[in-house]
Amino acid sequence: MRHLTASRTLALCGTVSAAALLAACGAMPGANKTFSQATLPASIQVPSGNRVAMETVGKGEILYECRDKANMPGQMEWTFVGPDARLMDRSGKQVGRYYGPPATWESSDGSKLTATQLAIAPSSPTSLPYQLVKANPAMGSGAMSGVTYIQRVALTGGVAPAAMPCSAMNKGQKTTVPYQADYIFWKAS
Repeated sequence: MRHLTASRTLALCGTVSAAALLAACGAMPGANKTFSQATLPASIQVPSGNRVAMETVGKGEILYECRDKANMPGQMEWTFVGPDARLMDRSGKQVGRYYGPPATWESSDGSKLTATQLAIAPSSPTSLPYQLVKANPAMGSGAMSGVTYIQRVALTGGVAPAAMPCSAMNKGQKTTVPYQADYIFWKAS
């Protein structure tokens, strides 16, 4: 009987230890992480009454073309043409694409949408700005159906090439710049 009690005691200790370990892991930073816009500039925060529907990581390229500056004859600049990126979920599985023009977010299920830019805010000198867009009605039914807003956050790269000059000598030349950004999709709650 004493042996049975010791076995039960060890089993109970193991269960309590496992539960304590799981609780500790759940309290670790990043565990069960949900997106928070608390640290984002106010201009790109999504209004209340919306909830996060999907978080994706976009990895790809931004295409630029050397063109005349608008309303500045004789001056040239690298002009944003459009993105081409894969959208992955947080586990790294591809769930869609982001491409343009026009800027289009397309789910692997075939639903897609375009959007209207509402605001941008600086992120870092070497990265694209934060962005908030209001989604247009989705085409097709699926993951993009009912999306109200999309935020572009957690940016790396994507700015026009600084090391390559844009001049009359290379007018019309195109170049791509790698970038990565999180795209957070919101729906009405």
